[in-house]
Amino acid sequence: MSALPESLAEIVEDFAAVEGQDKLQLLLEFSRELPPLPEHLAQDAMEPVPECQSPLFLSVDAGDPTQIRLYFSAPPEAPTTRGFASILAQGLDGLSAEQILDVPDDFYSALGLSDAVSPLRLRGMSAMLARIKRHLR
Repeated sequence: MSALPESLAEIVEDFAAVEGQDKLQLLLEFSRELPPLPEHLAQDAMEPVPECQSPLFLSVDAGDPTQIRLYFSAPPEAPTTRGFASILAQGLDGLSAEQILDVPDDFYSALGLSDAVSPLRLRGMSAMLARIKRHLR
């Protein structure tokens, strides 16, 4: 996956280094690292991502196309969704629009979670990335 920016490639490498249930544990760790929303941003003003099984909201600040800011909101009782959002936040926030648009739509398959997470949940992560890209086009 040569099109992955370094920050996202490192996350993919972290997941590749662990097996089975350890992948779920790593995803849980990411869920705990999802940054809180800044004070100026209310969840009500964010875009819902209904493809996710749990409530997820995102906001894309593309005011400076050389440094995109991404914000996510998901409840603590939705660790899988929060984990996916945190992966995208840590892997893509602060990158340029061009770098984000170059990320393969199915990059999440390289995380190796298909045996541990349902296809429906993986589709939620795909939907998050698709919505981010739609804002940047």
